[in-house]
Amino acid sequence: MAQQHKVYIGLVHYPIKNKRNQLVTTSVTNLDIHDISRSAKTFGMERYFIITPLAAQQKLVNKILGHWGEDKSSEYNPDRSDALSSTFVINSVKDAVEEITNETGQEPILALTGANFSTHTGDTKNLAEKIKIDNKPCLLLFGTGWGLHDDVLKLGDFMLEPIMGADNDYNHLSVRSAVAIYLSQLCKDLSL
Repeated sequence: MAQQHKVYIGLVHYPIKNKRNQLVTTSVTNLDIHDISRSAKTFGMERYFIITPLAAQQKLVNKILGHWGEDKSSEYNPDRSDALSSTFVINSVKDAVEEITNETGQEPILALTGANFSTHTGDTKNLAEKIKIDNKPCLLLFGTGWGLHDDVLKLGDFMLEPIMGADNDYNHLSVRSAVAIYLSQLCKDLSL
C-alpha cells in the first residue's frame, strides 16, 4: 500500500454482540489469524490487530505467531511467516487507536463494517475519498459474533455499507471473506 494512505485493520472479539444483542467476548479462531493475515499482507495493510482482552486467547495467538516466526517454520513456509509478520494481538480498540496514533502522530479514521447496520456512511469509494481528504491513517474494524457492539459503534467515524450479493435477503459472509472483499475494493478505490 502506498505510504501516504496508511490503512490498518482490526478483528474485534470484544465488545461484540451475540444473537440476543448481549455484550460478549468471542473466541479467536486459527483460520481468522492465518487467512486475514494473508489478506492484510496481499492488500498492503500496515498492520492487522486481533483485538481481545482475554489473556488465554492472547497467549494462543502469540503462540501461533511465534511458531511461524521461528527460523525453522519461516524457512519451511516463508510466505506464511511473511503474512503473519504484521499481525499483532492487542487488548482493545482503544489500544489499537493509541498504537496507530503514537506511530503516525495522528488519530486514525475509525471505519466500521457490519452486515446488520441500519444506516451507513458510504461505500469503499466514499471511505477512500475521506482518507485522501483528511490525509489521516484509517483503522478498519471487523466484528465477530453478531457484529460490533454499540460501545464500538458510537466511536466510529465512518460506517461502511454492507456487502451485498446476488440475493439481498441473504447476507452472511464469513468475516474472512468480508475482509478480503472490502480490502480489494478499498485498495482499488485508493488507486493502489
